[in-house]
Amino acid sequence: MTDGYIRWYRESAATSVFEEQAQLFAEYGIHLPHPVLGEAVVVDVEGEDVPIGRDELRILLGRRIASITMNWWFSADTNVLDAFVYEPLGCEIQTLWLDGLSADEAHRVESAVIAATTRLPVPTRAVIVDRHGVTDPEDWDSSVLYDGDEVPRFPDTVVAPGHLAEMLLARTPGLVREPAGPRLHHVTRGPGTG
Repeated sequence: MTDGYIRWYRESAATSVFEEQAQLFAEYGIHLPHPVLGEAVVVDVEGEDVPIGRDELRILLGRRIASITMNWWFSADTNVLDAFVYEPLGCEIQTLWLDGLSADEAHRVESAVIAATTRLPVPTRAVIVDRHGVTDPEDWDSSVLYDGDEVPRFPDTVVAPGHLAEMLLARTPGLVREPAGPRLHHVTRGPGTG
């Protein structure tokens, strides 16, 4: 098992929507600049926090040539680690780690990502919300990126296209599906199911 996370698969686009994402996250109290340093913070290969200018981070993310791990901030002491990865199939994957957050903070991260699925111009392929880490984030790559037939154990919430929502409903009793914007469905456990 891993720590809790949200894995967000988005189509790649010619132009990055990072600034739009930062503005949307700020509406939920999740900020890009560190409250004291006033700059964005990335994590280097040794796990150390490194301040970086917002424009420089935007340029690095826009090039889509390397994985980048960065922080979003609730306060000077509370952060959300976000790992950006670009897949060769033209997909951006963000994994936002929920460990160390209060239930309210984790809910705000989840709400911000779910809102982004309909408010940002780059289409979302899927969102996996696994608050307790019952699966590993990479377990979802086969079904989301390659239309694989196997799906992992159901986590807390999945926002997915029709074919993946159908597979989840067929394999896990008690799930409920609701529309979640163009092409997407919000799949959760029904009332009274664990």
